[in-house]
Amino acid sequence: MSAVSARTSAVTGRGRGRARPARRPRPSLHVLGGSLMVLFGSFLPWVSTGLGNVSGIRGAGLWTLYASCLGIAAAIVRYRRIAASHAAVLGLVAVTLPVWQLVHTYSLVGTTGWMPGPGLLMVFGGGVVALVAATRLWRGER
Repeated sequence: MSAVSARTSAVTGRGRGRARPARRPRPSLHVLGGSLMVLFGSFLPWVSTGLGNVSGIRGAGLWTLYASCLGIAAAIVRYRRIAASHAAVLGLVAVTLPVWQLVHTYSLVGTTGWMPGPGLLMVFGGGVVALVAATRLWRGER
């Protein structure tokens, strides 16, 4: 087979060198990844201070932990619209609560003596991933 015919067969899909399009991961895998990020981030420190760390599970992290269970269910369910609504609830909770925690802590003590912990950022990131997956599921992308 010559180089020209191999290139032609790869483009047209005929012959030995059949080209396959690159596949993106399914949205349900994104929901699962986002919900696992939220699940683990709920247990990690949300606020780091000079005196120690404040775990997320002692406050709003408990609610994000509950929402991550919805995300795991969204990754398992077969119906696309139901999975999208579960992922949207997970995303809204996992984005809203860390932002509220930052605003609340800032209003109490300002910017001195504390910084956001890794759990807060991980929950926020997992929420963004879940919202993107929810929009992809709602639109029907595969």
